[in-house]
Parts: sequence; structure tokens; C-alpha cells
Amino acid sequence: MNDDIAMNYIGSKHRLSNFIKTSVKGVVGNTLKNAVFCDLFAGTGIIGRTFKPFVQKVISNDLEYYSYVLNRNYIGNHAALDISCLIKNLNELKGKEGFIYTNYCTGGTCERKYFSNQNGQLIDAIRIKIEYWRTSNKITEDVYYFLLASLLESADKVANTASVYASYLKQLKKTAQRELTVVPANFQKTENSHQVFNMDSNVLIKEIEGDILYLDPPYNARQYGSNYHILNTIAKYDTFVPAGKTGLRPYKRSNYCKKRQVKTAFEELIKEAKFKYIFLSYNNEGFMSENQIKQILQKYGRYDLATTAYKRFKADKTASRNHKAITTTEYLHILEK
Repeated sequence: MNDDIAMNYIGSKHRLSNFIKTSVKGVVGNTLKNAVFCDLFAGTGIIGRTFKPFVQKVISNDLEYYSYVLNRNYIGNHAALDISCLIKNLNELKGKEGFIYTNYCTGGTCERKYFSNQNGQLIDAIRIKIEYWRTSNKITEDVYYFLLASLLESADKVANTASVYASYLKQLKKTAQRELTVVPANFQKTENSHQVFNMDSNVLIKEIEGDILYLDPPYNARQYGSNYHILNTIAKYDTFVPAGKTGLRPYKRSNYCKKRQVKTAFEELIKEAKFKYIFLSYNNEGFMSENQIKQILQKYGRYDLATTAYKRFKADKTASRNHKAITTTEYLHILEK
């Protein structure tokens, strides 16, 4: 796992990955080499990456396209790539006044301040070059997603936000003033291949099967499509009219972020899951209570629960990006169907 460039991501399981791995092995057994492991709400793919070296196959999925790009690289790529000179070439490009600069930098027409003018132009130039290489067949699909993932993570490092892209800071913070440098999104190499999807989880669950299903759905009303819309825009690099002060793009709202619909969506998912072991990460700040989840899971097999207390960090909305530690409880609900 390329920890040095891990994104600052809501709900990231980076700090909890050892707890989750230990809990899974405690239920399933230490030998996972023949197991098919599915990370259905993958996000940045931390848990899929944790299990990738130990299982036969990882199935990774997320509804957001930026997440698909990251996982298509970190999970989908498993063999060595010929990337000689490509990263160096990208870092030598001169900036261009493209879509990101025009719509998300102060020098553009909308005066949004997600990136410095220089970095906005560099993102445009790099993104255009990567697309040109792909459409002209100068790079393979595997290399394409490797380069896109590298750009997404590197752009995130110089974004002028407190933590997410729902808003930007009024003044450029120190990290946003640094010049963008594309850092390789190095992935783990494995003998076996893996699968990566960009689908609604409740649709995909009907089409896949395996041994271990790991679920980390959104807990509350925060929609990832709005919180990370800039990353989707860099990843897709399509044409649309950015809306409102923050330049939102159209996005699909998850039922897991809707209090009235989450329990129905969750039970439908569990009912359709063709996996022997199901592990659900959920904390004490979510729409569904511990007891509600237990009642649903108990209908479908043997239920258990593992918990751990940990500190997560909430970023202040200031340029200094101070962090406040908050102690929360992580629940790992366990079902053996």
C-alpha cells in the first residue's frame, strides 16, 4: 500500500485496517489464499489493498468514478507496467488553460479557489496528455488508470480545501501553494488477477459471488458525489456546466445516505449477497443503530459483533487545517450465512 500518498478521505479505514484484517481471520481462518474477497463500497480501496496479497481474488466496487479509477489501479493492476519516463514526461509539461483552470481557479471565469492558478493549469495539461496517450494507443488501459490514479492523488495533495471538496478556502493554504508534482500511485503486484466495478452496490450484488463480503457503506447524509465532485471531474474530464458556488457536477444520491431508505436498501443487499461471510463496518454516528443492524442480520444466519474505540480527526475549516481528535466506536458486524 502506498501510504505516503494516501488521501485525506472521509470514513477511511486506514487506521482500522489491522483490526478488520485480524477480525476477518479470526472468523474465517488465517489461510485466505483460496478466498474471493469483495470490497463493495471501496472508496480509496484501503481494505481491498489490505487483503489483496492474501486472497485469490479481490472484487472491488464503488459508485463514484474517482474511486473506480483508484481501485482500477490499486486493485485491478497486478502485474508490472512499462511506465519508464511517463511520470517524468508529465512533470515536465507546461500548464494549459483548460476546464479545471477555467472553472475551479481564481484566474478562470468563475473565481473558485480549489487550486492555485498554476496547479489548475498543470492538472489540465497532465489530464489532456494522459487522454491523448490513451486515445492514440500509446499506453495500455492498465497504464492509463495508473497515471490517472497518480494524478488524482497528487492533485488532492495541493487542493485548497479543509478536507473535502464541498467548499474551498478563501485564501490559498501553504500546501495549495506548492507546485503540483505527479507521484506514482504504486500498486501491489500479485500472481492472480482481480475485478473492479463502477456500479450501484445493490445492483452488482446480484451479479457476483464469493467467500468474504466486506461492507463499508456511507453512515449518514454526507453524499460522496458532492464531497468529492472535483476528483470525479478530473477523472472523467468531460463537459458539463458546473453548478453553484462550488461548481458541482450532476451526481447520483446514494440510498445509504437517506435515513428513510437506508434500512430497506441494506436488508435487500444482505438478502441478495451470495457470500458465506459478511463483515459490516459501521460506527455509532450512523443512521442505523447497532440493534437495528443486528435485527436485520440475524434473519440471515449466525450473528456476532466486534468493536474497537479509535480516534478520528476532524479538520477545521481554516487555512491552518488544525485537527481535532474525536473518539468514536467502530462496530464490525459479522454474519455467517
